[in-house]
Amino acid sequence: MKHIMSGIAALLVSATALAAQQPAAGAAQGRGQRPAPDPRDMGGGRCAANPYNCADATNPLPAINTVWLEEMTWMDVRDAMKAGKRTIIVPTGGVEPNGPWLALGKHNYVLQSNCDAVARKLGNALCAPIVKFVPEGDYATKSGHMASPGTITMREETFRAILEDIARSLQAHGFENIVFIGDSGGNQDGQKAVAEKLNVEWAGKTVVAHIPQYYDYPGTAKHFAEQKLIVDGKSDEMHDDPIISLNMFNTDPNTIRYEQRVKAGKASINGVDLSNRAKSAELAKKIVDYRATIAAEAIRKAIANKGKSAATAQ
Repeated sequence: MKHIMSGIAALLVSATALAAQQPAAGAAQGRGQRPAPDPRDMGGGRCAANPYNCADATNPLPAINTVWLEEMTWMDVRDAMKAGKRTIIVPTGGVEPNGPWLALGKHNYVLQSNCDAVARKLGNALCAPIVKFVPEGDYATKSGHMASPGTITMREETFRAILEDIARSLQAHGFENIVFIGDSGGNQDGQKAVAEKLNVEWAGKTVVAHIPQYYDYPGTAKHFAEQKLIVDGKSDEMHDDPIISLNMFNTDPNTIRYEQRVKAGKASINGVDLSNRAKSAELAKKIVDYRATIAAEAIRKAIANKGKSAATAQ
């Protein structure tokens, strides 16, 4: 027994001595350990390892002709912001049923054309990636659009949390104006609530604006009817209309099954004939331009008013 106890004691002494030789927590690390952070590190790598990872590295390529954040490199974004593009639009769409002709991503396809046009009209703006999933109904009870296959919904609190995290990310990088435009009715309350919350918190240092004027399909339809360009006839009683169909057409005619409908003699909605491709393309561009003009004007006013919208959508 004495030999066993002596052996244990010897092991404890050895362990204590070995521990004393180890560096304390927080002490300098040896080879193979992660180096201390360098404030110059950007681009997903270490500045010390490659000069392209340095915050002040010159962009080796010319600027790309896009307003979409996700299509840009980090250097593109940095340089665009230095050039004055410090307003960013956060577009929200949806995935929902829209009758037999229109793709489920209707609002997302609309925003591909419209956000691009709005940003270019403003001249000092970029577009964040489209938030494609929004409140569409309850998935337990299958309320609202959740009654139809393919719909994807978000709980209201999830949607608002996503918008808030996006806005906080953009604010952290120095964007001065963060603008919410929503192409669907269920998006409006969440956008408004998040904008109001962050405006109180940031107290004008960064402006967050919800733009209800963007979501005004009745106003757009009225304008084109008054111009005698698009006049609805009897409603087909579907979640579809000429304005939104042509807005989608501008992005991609396949999203409204254009060729198939023409061949099947179904290229119309609410009594409006879409089968003349050249005419439809011309009208589609006018719709995008009109909606972008209205939105850009409203955004300028909201920013000047520190995020408060001058009017509410009809």
